[in-house]
Amino acid sequence: MPFIKRALQLPLLTDTVMPEQPTEIEKPSSSWLRWLIFGCVVSLAIILYVQFAEVLSLKNLAQQETQLRDFQSRHPWLVYAASLLIYVSITGLSLPGAAPLTMLFGWYFGVFQGVLLVSFASTTGATLAFLLSRFLFRNSVQNRFGDRLDSFNRALAREGPFYLFSLRLIPAVPFFVINAVMGLTPIRVWTFWWVSQLGMLAGTLVYVYAGSTVPDLATLADQGINAVFSAQQLTQILVAFVLLGLFPLISRWIITRVTRKRVQAPEIEDS
Repeated sequence: MPFIKRALQLPLLTDTVMPEQPTEIEKPSSSWLRWLIFGCVVSLAIILYVQFAEVLSLKNLAQQETQLRDFQSRHPWLVYAASLLIYVSITGLSLPGAAPLTMLFGWYFGVFQGVLLVSFASTTGATLAFLLSRFLFRNSVQNRFGDRLDSFNRALAREGPFYLFSLRLIPAVPFFVINAVMGLTPIRVWTFWWVSQLGMLAGTLVYVYAGSTVPDLATLADQGINAVFSAQQLTQILVAFVLLGLFPLISRWIITRVTRKRVQAPEIEDS
């Protein structure tokens, strides 16, 4: 009889113990995996920057200008694929050097092909950085500050594309910061893609055009964007971009104020 009682009690013990085991095992493994991927990404970024920063520098490429042109004429599709991969890697890993590389592509490919290549490559890299930030950090941020972020998340779900577009137009806000912060929000991947594609197009046009008008790489390496625009013109371009980015925000603020006054006016008359 004691044996039968213990046998009858066994299912009750398994029912209470078994569901708790997966939850205790999954949390550490998931956290460990994220930190492992984060460490690999940081290590890869450091290795790529150390190994290729000097190789891809404008001064080094200026010494091989003739060879670069010759290789492009003999292997055009290979050059396009390699350039796309290089640009996506730099922007996806948030490495410095995207602006000089954009001007280099403008000199190398011309305005139309340069804009097309840089536009899609920069958006692809930004989306990869966005997804990486979302995978590594979003859960921990939401778990820690979830209650405080509820209203913020609801606002971004409604107006996220609007604010993302404005931020993309303002050159003072680093693009890698936008990618990382947006990865922590509930904005959809497709929305992030097309808004970034559209918002970064104006800046891409300016940098690619600047590179396309430079006569040779030596001039571009020595003077950078100043080889095309004077300091005054460059300041005017930056101010124009800032105003262009602030214009949607200001318009939104004005529309909101006018709408509130119209809603409040009937309430005052009724009272």
